[in-house]
Amino acid sequence: MPRGYGQYCPLALACEVLGERWSILVLSRLIDGCRRFNEIHRGVPRMSATLLSQRLAQLEAAGMAERRPLPGGRGYEYLPTEAGWELESVIMDLAVWGQRWARDMTTDDLDPGFLLWSMHTRLNTEAMPPGRTVLEFAFTGATKDNRRFWLVNTDGQVEMCLKHPGHEVDVTVTADLRLFIEAWRGFRSLKDEIARGRIRVEGPRALTRALPDWLKLSALAPFERRRPGAEQNLATGGKAAAAAAAAQADAG
Repeated sequence: MPRGYGQYCPLALACEVLGERWSILVLSRLIDGCRRFNEIHRGVPRMSATLLSQRLAQLEAAGMAERRPLPGGRGYEYLPTEAGWELESVIMDLAVWGQRWARDMTTDDLDPGFLLWSMHTRLNTEAMPPGRTVLEFAFTGATKDNRRFWLVNTDGQVEMCLKHPGHEVDVTVTADLRLFIEAWRGFRSLKDEIARGRIRVEGPRALTRALPDWLKLSALAPFERRRPGAEQNLATGGKAAAAAAAAQADAG
C-alpha cells in the first residue's frame, strides 16, 4: 500500500489510495465497464502492464475493486465493489472540472490510443447500418507507429483495432490529431471541420454524410470551457461563428 499522510482525516485516508498516480483512472475504467486486464489496459494505454497490476491490487486491497476468476479458470475479471461504485459521481465531477478548468493540452497529451478507446465507447450504433461497419482513422501529427486505427461495429458490438481488422473499410477519416481531439472535446464543431475539409471523410456518400451522427463525441463535450487560454478562445470563437452563420441563414 502507498505511504499514508499520518492523519485520521477521512479525506487524507481516501487520498492514500486515490492520490496514487493512475489509481482514479484505473477505477474509472472499471466503472466504464472494462473487466478483463487487457480491456482496462487499452483504456490507459500509456500505463505499463506492471504498474496496472500494482494499481489493481491496491484497489482490491482498499476494498474498491474485486477480482474474480473467469469461468473455466482462465484469467480473471475485475469489478468495482460497492465502495468503488460510490465514487462514480465523484469521478464524473472531477472530469467535468477538468473539462472546464484543467490546463490546456500539450502535444504530449495527444494520445491517439486513448482517443480510439474513448471513441469506441461513444459510437451511436443504433444510427449505424445493420451488419458490420468498419471505420478507419488516419491521424497526422501522431507518431509513425500510431497513425492508423480502426473501429468495427457489428450489430451494436464495437471493437477497437490497433491493426487492420482484415475487413473492407467502409469509411476513412483523416485529420490532424490535435484538431480532431479538439472537435472530440467540443472545442470545435465536428460538422464544420468536415465541411471545411480539415477533417476528411471518404467512402460512400450515404455513409460519409451519416458519420457525424455516429460519433457522440466525448461525454464531457457539452460542458463549457472556463479556463482562460487557447482552448477557451477556440471554443468561444467556434460558438460565435456558428451563431453568426445561423443568424445569416435566418436573415436569408
